[in-house]
Amino acid sequence: MADYDVIVIGAGPGGYVAAIRCAQLGFKTACVDNWVNEKGQAALGGTCLNVGCIPSKALLDSSHHYHALQHEFKHHGISVKGCSIDLAKMMERKNQIVASLTGGVSMLFAKNKVTWIQGHAKLLSNSLIEVEDLHKSGDKQQLSSDHIIIATGSKPINLKLAPFDGERIVDSTAALSFNEVPKRLGVIGAGVISLELGSVWHRLGAKTVILNRGEKFLKSVDGQIAQAALKELQTQGLDIRLGAKLKGVKKHADGISLVYEDGKGETSLEVDKLLVAAGRKPNTDKLNADAVGLHINQRGFIEVDPQCRTNLQGVYAIGDCVRGPMLAHKASDEGIAVAERIAGESTEIDFTKVPWVIYTWPEIAWVGRTTEQLKDRDIKFNSGVFPFLANGRSLAMGSNKGMVKVLSDAETDHILGVHIFGPNASELIAEAVVAMEFSASAEDLARTIHAHPTLSETLHEAAMAAEGRAIHI
Repeated sequence: MADYDVIVIGAGPGGYVAAIRCAQLGFKTACVDNWVNEKGQAALGGTCLNVGCIPSKALLDSSHHYHALQHEFKHHGISVKGCSIDLAKMMERKNQIVASLTGGVSMLFAKNKVTWIQGHAKLLSNSLIEVEDLHKSGDKQQLSSDHIIIATGSKPINLKLAPFDGERIVDSTAALSFNEVPKRLGVIGAGVISLELGSVWHRLGAKTVILNRGEKFLKSVDGQIAQAALKELQTQGLDIRLGAKLKGVKKHADGISLVYEDGKGETSLEVDKLLVAAGRKPNTDKLNADAVGLHINQRGFIEVDPQCRTNLQGVYAIGDCVRGPMLAHKASDEGIAVAERIAGESTEIDFTKVPWVIYTWPEIAWVGRTTEQLKDRDIKFNSGVFPFLANGRSLAMGSNKGMVKVLSDAETDHILGVHIFGPNASELIAEAVVAMEFSASAEDLARTIHAHPTLSETLHEAAMAAEGRAIHI
């Protein structure tokens, strides 16, 4: 008899959710995780809760308040003198939020009778793992299970030209814990992490330069939305340089010298800190995959079928270590789906309806296909755009930049994509996701009554615009 019905390897948003759902379904469940926080303590929640989604949003919120106090409150008739920041206090608040949430997962494990095993796991077969104790090096145990779910997540890509040193050349984890605001911050890459952390330190006073290798800004975002976001972020003071290929990095006593090449030739740049956010890769190199025959592709992703099954009987993989977007909510949904499949239920995830969010301000959020994708596939569509500038609530808030864009099939009127650049886009996109899950048409949204005055009216008007009948523009 196996030690457990299900063993989950990894306790990030995919792993801990999978473990809890398995336990809810009556399975004897264990979750093995090797995360250690900055205090040297074991902590659940993986990258997302500890050094990703949650702490970055805490700092984004704090920095947004500081920026608003300096630059926006005056428009509301509010004057403040002697505005300053206490970075240590800001970090303390961030750490308290992280501790609250990771501690909450621990309580959920206890409530649902999930066994938390603190250690590093590797596969010995499709039903047997070896765990090295996190606290006692060399102390190992073997555990058997009828089912194994791999949820080992991802890790930052380390560039040969700019290897992390944890002090001056840093990854996103270290960039969440600077003990002072750098005067000059360089950022390699212009993706989600780059824009969010670049925004944090820029708002707090760092002169921030973002170097993007590609000529196109946010290539996965609808072109009209991406260009509007680029213009606004540059207006805010973020120095975003496109087509900038890094050629050299040299540390010296006074900072870091960067050399990059663009259409104008080679350019040098001096910074005090360098955040390298050139992407993430699957964290799969210590699973003992070759020995047990687990199929992993050349990019490090575990190969799975649409049901998240690997080539090994009874072994599943979810989240950042498999195909699909590296998003916490995608991992969580996969975790639930796999747990329910193990229980014999029929579940399905439609990756075309996974929402994406970039937490700049204004925020960027989207679901479904972009204008460019529809054109490439020669799909005829209608497009409706409505600006926040014409929305009463956004004007009252003093945050009226951006727009909502609804794309619908020209023949069936089914919604094909929704793209938002504006205040609270991360919350507004949920309505679009629900609508698309229920195969709604643009007319369905247009005929749904929205409260006034609300930001959600922009989605209502954009849906009406897709039909050529917007009222307020």
